[in-house]
Amino acid sequence: MLIKLLITGGTFDKEYNELGGELFFRKTHLPEMLALGRSRVHVKVQTLMMIDSLLMTTAHRKKILAACRAAREKHLVITHGTDTMPETASLLGRQLQNKTVVLTGAMVPYKFGSSDGMFNLGSALSFAQTLPPGVYIAMNGRYFNWNNVRKNKLKGEFEELR
Repeated sequence: MLIKLLITGGTFDKEYNELGGELFFRKTHLPEMLALGRSRVHVKVQTLMMIDSLLMTTAHRKKILAACRAAREKHLVITHGTDTMPETASLLGRQLQNKTVVLTGAMVPYKFGSSDGMFNLGSALSFAQTLPPGVYIAMNGRYFNWNNVRKNKLKGEFEELR
């Protein structure tokens, strides 16, 4: 099974500028993360954009949707910023059929060393291989249906709406 990994940025791929004190994007860390995790899952990586999800527009989301539709693969994982991940999942969930799409992200940048990103990426790859067609969010070892999830900003975790 080949899984298409679509990269959109988010905390997953942020780096820290020690001189200026701000977070920024350079390139995706996904190939490094897959190697470090000794992943044996066959993946094809495509970077769509490198932005913070708070800056994501409808046009960005439509670009993600178009990439999902264009993918020959039936199993996709999308790295995404956590702040607006449910909004993107909602758009995809209403438009995609016959593919298993799993969005995932991180609360702490991978480059910080204490990131949840490795665990979330591994979980997302596993869920993409085993869940039926649909759109899901995978965070903290759990998966959520696209239409029953929110980010609880007080707890810093995802949860079901009902």
